[in-house]
Amino acid sequence: MTKEEGGHNKLGRRIVETVVGNFIRFPSCFLTEFERQPNSPGIMAVDKEELVQRAKLAEQAERYDDMAAAMKSVTETGVELSNEERNLLSVAYKNVVGARRSSWRVISSIEQKTEGSERKQQMAREYREKVETELREICYEVLNLLDKFLIPKASNAESKVFYLKMKGDYYRYLAEVATGENRNMEDSQKAYQEAFEISKNKMAPTHPIRLGLALNFSVFYYEILNSPEKACQLAKQAFDEAIAELDTLNEDSYKDSTLIMQLLRDNLTLWTSDTQNDGEEATEGGDN
Repeated sequence: MTKEEGGHNKLGRRIVETVVGNFIRFPSCFLTEFERQPNSPGIMAVDKEELVQRAKLAEQAERYDDMAAAMKSVTETGVELSNEERNLLSVAYKNVVGARRSSWRVISSIEQKTEGSERKQQMAREYREKVETELREICYEVLNLLDKFLIPKASNAESKVFYLKMKGDYYRYLAEVATGENRNMEDSQKAYQEAFEISKNKMAPTHPIRLGLALNFSVFYYEILNSPEKACQLAKQAFDEAIAELDTLNEDSYKDSTLIMQLLRDNLTLWTSDTQNDGEEATEGGDN
Protein backbone atom coordinates (compact mmCIF):
# COMPACT_ATOMS: atom_id res chain seq x y z
CA MET A 1 0.00 0.00 0.00
CA THR A 2 1.65 3.22 -1.16
CA LYS A 3 1.86 6.03 1.35
CA GLU A 4 0.65 9.59 0.90
CA GLU A 5 -0.69 12.33 3.11
CA GLY A 6 -4.05 11.24 4.60
CA GLY A 7 -6.91 9.06 3.42
CA HIS A 8 -7.99 5.48 3.42
CA ASN A 9 -7.09 2.50 1.29
CA LYS A 10 -9.38 0.44 -0.92
CA LEU A 11 -10.50 -1.75 1.95
CA GLY A 12 -11.27 1.21 4.16
CA ARG A 13 -8.20 0.82 6.38
CA ARG A 14 -6.80 4.12 7.64
CA ILE A 15 -3.64 5.27 5.90
CA VAL A 16 -1.25 7.97 7.02
CA GLU A 17 -1.20 11.35 5.30
CA THR A 18 0.92 14.57 5.80
CA VAL A 19 -1.56 16.50 6.60
CA VAL A 20 -13.52 24.65 6.12
CA GLY A 21 -20.86 27.82 5.48
CA ASN A 22 -22.05 30.93 6.44
CA PHE A 23 -20.51 32.93 9.24
CA ILE A 24 -21.51 31.32 12.53
CA ARG A 25 -23.09 33.67 15.05
CA PHE A 26 -23.28 33.00 18.74
CA PRO A 27 -26.08 34.04 21.13
CA SER A 28 -25.81 37.66 22.20
CA CYS A 29 -25.62 36.60 25.85
CA PHE A 30 -22.03 35.53 25.17
CA LEU A 31 -21.04 39.03 24.01
CA THR A 32 -20.25 42.20 25.96
CA GLU A 33 -22.19 45.43 25.30
CA PHE A 34 -19.31 46.69 23.14
CA GLU A 35 -19.22 43.48 21.15
CA ARG A 36 -22.98 43.62 20.49
CA GLN A 37 -22.65 46.93 18.65
CA PRO A 38 -23.03 46.76 14.84
CA ASN A 39 -19.73 46.70 12.96
CA SER A 40 -17.82 46.25 16.20
CA PRO A 41 -14.36 44.73 15.61
CA GLY A 42 -14.92 42.79 18.82
CA ILE A 43 -17.57 40.60 17.18
CA MET A 44 -15.18 39.18 14.60
CA ALA A 45 -12.44 38.67 17.17
CA VAL A 46 -14.71 36.85 19.60
CA ASP A 47 -16.34 34.83 16.85
CA LYS A 48 -12.99 33.72 15.46
CA GLU A 49 -11.74 32.63 18.86
CA GLU A 50 -14.98 30.77 19.53
CA LEU A 51 -14.89 29.11 16.13
CA VAL A 52 -11.34 27.87 16.62
CA GLN A 53 -12.30 26.48 20.02
CA ARG A 54 -15.35 24.82 18.49
CA ALA A 55 -13.12 23.24 15.83
CA LYS A 56 -10.83 21.84 18.54
CA LEU A 57 -13.80 20.39 20.42
CA ALA A 58 -15.14 18.86 17.21
CA GLU A 59 -11.74 17.29 16.50
CA GLN A 60 -11.65 15.70 19.94
CA ALA A 61 -15.16 14.36 19.36
CA GLU A 62 -14.13 13.17 15.87
CA ARG A 63 -16.94 15.24 14.33
CA TYR A 64 -14.91 16.37 11.35
CA ASP A 65 -17.78 17.88 9.36
CA ASP A 66 -18.40 20.26 12.28
CA MET A 67 -14.68 20.93 12.53
CA ALA A 68 -14.48 21.77 8.83
CA ALA A 69 -17.53 24.07 9.01
CA ALA A 70 -15.97 26.01 11.89
CA MET A 71 -12.61 26.39 10.16
CA LYS A 72 -14.30 27.36 6.90
CA SER A 73 -15.92 30.25 8.77
CA VAL A 74 -12.57 31.21 10.29
CA THR A 75 -11.03 31.24 6.81
CA GLU A 76 -13.84 33.39 5.42
CA THR A 77 -13.03 36.20 7.86
CA GLY A 78 -10.26 36.99 5.37
CA VAL A 79 -7.49 37.12 7.97
CA GLU A 80 -4.35 35.06 7.38
CA LEU A 81 -4.49 31.86 9.40
CA SER A 82 -1.96 31.10 12.11
CA ASN A 83 0.00 27.85 11.86
CA GLU A 84 -2.35 26.24 14.38
CA GLU A 85 -5.45 27.37 12.47
CA ARG A 86 -3.91 26.25 9.18
CA ASN A 87 -3.32 22.78 10.59
CA LEU A 88 -6.84 22.60 12.06
CA LEU A 89 -8.25 23.44 8.63
CA SER A 90 -6.10 20.83 6.92
CA VAL A 91 -6.90 18.07 9.41
CA ALA A 92 -10.63 18.80 9.27
CA TYR A 93 -10.97 18.60 5.52
CA LYS A 94 -8.49 15.73 5.22
CA ASN A 95 -10.78 13.63 7.41
CA VAL A 96 -13.97 14.82 5.73
CA VAL A 97 -12.72 14.03 2.23
CA GLY A 98 -10.83 10.95 3.42
CA ALA A 99 -14.04 9.28 4.55
CA ARG A 100 -15.55 9.80 1.08
CA ARG A 101 -12.42 8.57 -0.69
CA SER A 102 -12.48 5.40 1.37
CA SER A 103 -16.21 4.87 0.73
CA TRP A 104 -15.75 5.45 -2.99
CA ARG A 105 -13.02 2.81 -3.21
CA VAL A 106 -15.03 0.23 -1.32
CA ILE A 107 -18.18 0.82 -3.36
CA SER A 108 -16.26 0.86 -6.65
CA SER A 109 -14.75 -2.51 -5.76
CA ILE A 110 -18.18 -3.93 -4.93
CA GLU A 111 -19.59 -2.55 -8.18
CA GLN A 112 -16.84 -4.20 -10.22
CA LYS A 113 -17.30 -7.54 -8.47
CA THR A 114 -21.10 -7.58 -8.69
CA GLU A 115 -22.01 -10.04 -11.42
CA GLY A 116 -25.23 -11.72 -12.39
CA SER A 117 -27.51 -9.14 -10.84
CA GLU A 118 -28.20 -6.04 -12.88
CA ARG A 119 -30.24 -4.52 -10.05
CA LYS A 120 -27.44 -4.93 -7.49
CA GLN A 121 -24.93 -3.45 -9.90
CA GLN A 122 -27.23 -0.50 -10.55
CA MET A 123 -27.62 0.10 -6.81
CA ALA A 124 -23.85 0.05 -6.34
CA ARG A 125 -23.35 2.43 -9.27
CA GLU A 126 -25.95 4.89 -7.97
CA TYR A 127 -24.44 4.82 -4.50
CA ARG A 128 -20.94 5.36 -5.91
CA GLU A 129 -22.22 8.35 -7.86
CA LYS A 130 -23.76 9.78 -4.69
CA VAL A 131 -20.44 9.51 -2.88
CA GLU A 132 -18.64 11.02 -5.88
CA THR A 133 -20.95 14.03 -5.76
CA GLU A 134 -20.22 14.55 -2.06
CA LEU A 135 -16.48 14.19 -2.66
CA ARG A 136 -16.50 16.71 -5.52
CA GLU A 137 -18.48 19.24 -3.47
CA ILE A 138 -15.96 18.99 -0.63
CA CYS A 139 -13.00 19.34 -2.99
CA TYR A 140 -14.45 22.37 -4.76
CA GLU A 141 -15.24 23.96 -1.38
CA VAL A 142 -11.62 23.60 -0.30
CA LEU A 143 -10.27 24.77 -3.65
CA ASN A 144 -12.48 27.86 -3.46
CA LEU A 145 -11.12 28.69 0.00
CA LEU A 146 -7.57 28.21 -1.25
CA ASP A 147 -7.97 30.42 -4.32
CA LYS A 148 -10.11 33.12 -2.69
CA PHE A 149 -8.57 33.44 0.77
CA LEU A 150 -5.65 31.22 1.69
CA ILE A 151 -3.16 31.43 -1.18
CA PRO A 152 -3.59 35.21 -1.74
CA LYS A 153 -3.09 35.85 2.00
CA ALA A 154 -0.03 33.58 2.37
CA SER A 155 2.75 35.92 3.49
CA ASN A 156 5.66 33.46 3.69
CA ALA A 157 7.09 30.56 1.71
CA GLU A 158 6.03 27.93 4.24
CA SER A 159 2.36 28.93 4.05
CA LYS A 160 2.47 29.30 0.27
CA VAL A 161 3.92 25.81 -0.17
CA PHE A 162 1.46 24.36 2.35
CA TYR A 163 -1.56 25.78 0.51
CA LEU A 164 -0.29 24.99 -2.99
CA LYS A 165 0.37 21.42 -1.90
CA MET A 166 -3.16 21.31 -0.50
CA LYS A 167 -4.44 22.59 -3.85
CA GLY A 168 -2.55 19.84 -5.66
CA ASP A 169 -3.96 17.26 -3.25
CA TYR A 170 -7.61 18.24 -3.76
CA TYR A 171 -7.30 18.39 -7.53
CA ARG A 172 -5.71 14.94 -7.28
CA TYR A 173 -8.69 13.66 -5.30
CA LEU A 174 -10.96 14.93 -8.08
CA ALA A 175 -8.83 13.15 -10.67
CA GLU A 176 -9.07 9.89 -8.70
CA VAL A 177 -12.83 9.63 -9.28
CA ALA A 178 -12.99 11.19 -12.75
CA THR A 179 -12.88 9.34 -16.06
CA GLY A 180 -12.34 10.20 -19.71
CA GLU A 181 -12.53 13.85 -20.69
CA ASN A 182 -13.57 14.82 -17.15
CA ARG A 183 -10.23 13.67 -15.72
CA ASN A 184 -8.21 16.88 -15.38
CA MET A 185 -4.67 16.19 -14.19
CA GLU A 186 -3.09 19.49 -15.23
CA ASP A 187 -4.41 21.60 -12.34
CA SER A 188 -3.01 19.21 -9.76
CA GLN A 189 0.37 18.99 -11.46
CA LYS A 190 0.59 22.77 -11.86
CA ALA A 191 -0.09 23.40 -8.15
CA TYR A 192 2.35 20.71 -7.03
CA GLN A 193 5.04 21.98 -9.40
CA GLU A 194 4.70 25.59 -8.23
CA ALA A 195 4.93 24.48 -4.60
CA PHE A 196 7.89 22.26 -5.46
CA GLU A 197 9.87 25.12 -7.02
CA ILE A 198 9.25 27.40 -4.02
CA SER A 199 10.16 24.68 -1.54
CA LYS A 200 13.47 23.94 -3.29
CA ASN A 201 14.48 27.61 -3.13
CA LYS A 202 13.09 28.61 0.25
CA MET A 203 12.94 25.54 2.51
CA ALA A 204 15.44 23.04 3.90
CA PRO A 205 15.32 19.49 2.47
CA THR A 206 14.41 18.25 5.96
CA HIS A 207 11.43 20.59 6.40
CA PRO A 208 8.33 18.43 6.99
CA ILE A 209 6.19 20.48 4.60
CA ARG A 210 8.76 20.14 1.81
CA LEU A 211 9.02 16.40 2.49
CA GLY A 212 5.24 16.02 2.60
CA LEU A 213 4.98 17.81 -0.73
CA ALA A 214 7.56 15.48 -2.30
CA LEU A 215 5.67 12.49 -0.89
CA ASN A 216 2.30 13.49 -2.32
CA PHE A 217 3.73 14.78 -5.60
CA SER A 218 5.40 11.41 -6.12
CA VAL A 219 2.09 9.65 -5.37
CA PHE A 220 0.50 11.87 -8.04
CA TYR A 221 3.08 10.71 -10.59
CA TYR A 222 2.62 7.08 -9.64
CA GLU A 223 -1.16 6.85 -9.32
CA ILE A 224 -2.55 9.60 -11.54
CA LEU A 225 0.04 9.96 -14.31
CA ASN A 226 1.06 6.27 -14.21
CA SER A 227 4.71 7.31 -14.24
CA PRO A 228 6.50 5.04 -11.73
CA GLU A 229 9.99 6.06 -12.88
CA LYS A 230 9.31 9.76 -12.22
CA ALA A 231 7.59 8.91 -8.93
CA CYS A 232 10.61 6.93 -7.75
CA GLN A 233 13.06 9.57 -8.93
CA LEU A 234 11.23 12.34 -7.07
CA ALA A 235 10.79 10.32 -3.87
CA LYS A 236 14.41 9.11 -3.86
CA GLN A 237 15.79 12.59 -4.44
CA ALA A 238 13.74 14.01 -1.58
CA PHE A 239 14.80 11.18 0.73
CA ASP A 240 18.49 11.41 -0.17
CA GLU A 241 18.60 15.20 0.20
CA ALA A 242 16.95 14.98 3.62
CA ILE A 243 19.31 12.22 4.78
CA ALA A 244 22.29 14.37 3.81
CA GLU A 245 21.11 17.15 6.14
CA LEU A 246 19.59 15.04 8.90
CA ASP A 247 21.99 16.49 11.47
CA THR A 248 20.48 19.95 10.93
CA LEU A 249 16.99 18.87 12.02
CA ASN A 250 15.67 20.76 15.02
CA GLU A 251 13.86 18.98 17.82
CA ASP A 252 10.44 20.43 16.96
CA SER A 253 10.27 18.95 13.46
CA TYR A 254 12.39 15.82 13.96
CA LYS A 255 9.45 13.47 14.53
CA ASP A 256 7.38 14.78 11.59
CA SER A 257 10.31 14.84 9.19
CA THR A 258 11.59 11.36 10.01
CA LEU A 259 8.06 9.94 9.76
CA ILE A 260 7.62 11.32 6.25
CA MET A 261 11.08 10.11 5.28
CA GLN A 262 10.04 6.63 6.37
CA LEU A 263 6.91 6.90 4.22
CA LEU A 264 9.01 7.96 1.23
CA ARG A 265 11.24 4.93 1.76
CA ASP A 266 8.21 2.64 2.14
CA ASN A 267 6.83 3.87 -1.16
CA LEU A 268 10.16 3.39 -2.91
CA THR A 269 10.31 -0.17 -1.59
CA LEU A 270 6.79 -0.86 -2.81
CA TRP A 271 7.20 0.78 -6.20
CA THR A 272 10.44 -1.03 -6.98
CA SER A 273 9.34 -4.42 -5.69
CA ASP A 274 8.22 -7.43 -7.70
CA THR A 275 5.09 -7.39 -9.85
CA GLN A 276 3.23 -9.25 -7.13
CA ASN A 277 2.58 -5.85 -5.60
CA ASP A 278 1.02 -4.47 -8.78
CA GLY A 279 -2.29 -2.80 -8.13
CA GLU A 280 -1.59 -1.89 -4.52
CA GLU A 281 -2.36 1.66 -3.69
CA ALA A 282 0.13 4.33 -2.74
CA THR A 283 -0.14 5.62 0.79
CA GLU A 284 0.04 9.28 1.65
CA GLY A 285 2.11 10.73 4.48
CA GLY A 286 1.29 12.30 7.96
CA ASP A 287 -0.20 15.72 8.78
CA ASN A 288 2.19 18.63 8.84
